[in-house]
Amino acid sequence: MEKKENDFEPKIIAFLCNWCTYAGADLAGTSRIQYPANIRIIRMMCSGSLDPTYVIKALLEGADGVLIGGCHPGDCHYLNGNLKARRRVAVMKSVFKNAGLEPERVWLRWISASEGGYFAETVREMVAHIKKLGPNPLKAEWAL
Repeated sequence: MEKKENDFEPKIIAFLCNWCTYAGADLAGTSRIQYPANIRIIRMMCSGSLDPTYVIKALLEGADGVLIGGCHPGDCHYLNGNLKARRRVAVMKSVFKNAGLEPERVWLRWISASEGGYFAETVREMVAHIKKLGPNPLKAEWAL
């Protein structure tokens, strides 16, 4: 059976802060809040420890989108790690735009441990947004 273009299911890699967003994702799961299975979660101790090369590598290796989740500003367990993440993502998106890549494939969201519903809503919104964008064009150019 041949796949149609509207059958596209995006693959999203999520780098989540252990203390807030990962705990929010866990709450969504334990509360049985439904969200798409398109997401693959990578737990990090802090969103501030995310190296931009991880995001670039995920996109080059076929991810259609990347979600970065951290603590709300002012609530970082490492004081200002989330602010470092915000600066890095801003620079990364600027570089992507100048290189002709789609910066809207990378999302940064502040989601606390008590916001399981918001985590699920964010995943649903991102999947819908990436479906509108279509498959990652880098996948065809760089995939082995």
